[in-house]
Amino acid sequence: MDVAGTHTLTRAAKASGLRHELYPYSGEAQFLSGALSFIEDALAADEVVLVSVPERRERALRAALPAPDPRVVFMDTSGLGRNPARLIPAWQRWTAEWAGKGRPVRGIGEAGWEGRSAAETTELRYHEWLLNVAFTASPAWWLLCPCDTAAIGAGTLREIARCHPFMFQEGVHRGYAAYTAEPFAWDELEPAPGPFEEFSYGRGDLAAVRDVVATRAAPHGLRGERLRETLVAVTEAATNSVVHGGGHGTLRVWAWRGTFVCEFRDEGVMTDPMAGRRLPEARSLGGRGLWLIHQLCDLVQIRSAPGAGTVVRLHIDLDPS
Repeated sequence: MDVAGTHTLTRAAKASGLRHELYPYSGEAQFLSGALSFIEDALAADEVVLVSVPERRERALRAALPAPDPRVVFMDTSGLGRNPARLIPAWQRWTAEWAGKGRPVRGIGEAGWEGRSAAETTELRYHEWLLNVAFTASPAWWLLCPCDTAAIGAGTLREIARCHPFMFQEGVHRGYAAYTAEPFAWDELEPAPGPFEEFSYGRGDLAAVRDVVATRAAPHGLRGERLRETLVAVTEAATNSVVHGGGHGTLRVWAWRGTFVCEFRDEGVMTDPMAGRRLPEARSLGGRGLWLIHQLCDLVQIRSAPGAGTVVRLHIDLDPS
């Protein structure tokens, strides 16, 4: 199923301000070799390099740099959690800040594929695909995406590569022939793995939606601030159904392997692939619901297509203690 709005990339997107380049590597030595050469080239051109990589890679890179340089800026993404939808807005903030200072920008961004669930992996692939859409009209900048080939399967690597118009391999930067501008190929959502509670809602039922979620969450230890955040998220999801999804929807709630899941189904169709993934404009009242949902949930899966309607699945990690 394709999400409505994940359109074929336009010619303008291909010629965007972003040079989106994959760097497949194996082992720390190869990671350092490619990352250091990229940084050295940027500094020689007096460009700023924004580095967002897993902690162990950051430590190795800091140790390998010959000396601290204010033009190499390390950014901690651990606070963003495991939800890939939070990454594009972060890059938008960072690149806008440095472009506003009149500095050419490069980036090294490795989100980390290791240890992710199948659902998280699919959403991270979608993030890589969406980068080509998100920065179509941005100031020119260059993003190198290191990818540890030992951490992912060959099939996933092929799908990731197809999201990158450029490839850095064997010391050479070149266009990547296998890059495709086709619509994103979604994996089907996995069925609910166990018993779930189902509730149909419409206008005036938001309080009832919150009650269903709170009641089902209590036995799983979801309480306090985390429960309050979850109730805000489910209120926004149900409101979207009422306002944009035909005035009604169906809620399903279940827990599985340390995750509390709230799924919303309605008859609406989303037409914007960046919905919830761009920074809301200060004066705009619209578009904040999905943005807020992404900020409050550990993972959000959305599937939407004409004739099939929309499914929004919210994942909240449960405290293992």
